[in-house]
Amino acid sequence: MAEVNKKELLEYLYGFMSENKKELFDKIIPERTKHVTVVLEDIFQPQNASAVLRTCDVFGIQDVHIIENENEYNINPRVVHGASKWIDLHKYNEKENNTLECINKLKADGYKIFGTTPHTNDCLIQDIPLDEKVALMFGTEMTGLSKIAMDNVDGFVKIPMYGFTESLNISVSASICLYELKKRLKTSDINWQLPEGVQIEQLIQWSKKVIKDGTLIEKQYLAKLEKQKTQ
Repeated sequence: MAEVNKKELLEYLYGFMSENKKELFDKIIPERTKHVTVVLEDIFQPQNASAVLRTCDVFGIQDVHIIENENEYNINPRVVHGASKWIDLHKYNEKENNTLECINKLKADGYKIFGTTPHTNDCLIQDIPLDEKVALMFGTEMTGLSKIAMDNVDGFVKIPMYGFTESLNISVSASICLYELKKRLKTSDINWQLPEGVQIEQLIQWSKKVIKDGTLIEKQYLAKLEKQKTQ
């Protein structure tokens, strides 16, 4: 589908939506980013998994990568509050080593992967370099990142702590990290926003989720265009 048709399709779908919803979409889409992404390895507590998704949506993180080696990633609807509808989940659960599959995919896509752990001295979250795309990798609540993850990430990052406690709940850690990185992106000259074409495609996907029979309406519109071309 050509980009000009995507714009026309978006306008067509917008015709089925309220003005308030359209204004909300247009307000939110410039804040979305793929410059920073989140990787979750074997998270097994549904409330924490869901809280991280809410955090990603709040700070405009569009992609979340889910590694399921031993634990299936379950979402608690009461915690997620619909956030999973607005972000893109990428699951890795079909390989013998899903962690390595995810890491290799992200590196091929140009990401520098930083494991989050309080037990290294690589850098603090406020000092993490943002000139390249960044993936923050979080491990399980009990044991942290796996050895395979620790051996294959590009570096490690931690949150500064000043008390006796050595670690934070994963959802709290994600909130602090993403708040810090989003704040830095917004005050930088880095081109962190989604490209125009990607923004339009994302708005189309969101629109189909809020319009009754949105996918069917899209198919009917595209079929009408094809018919016009053949006439």
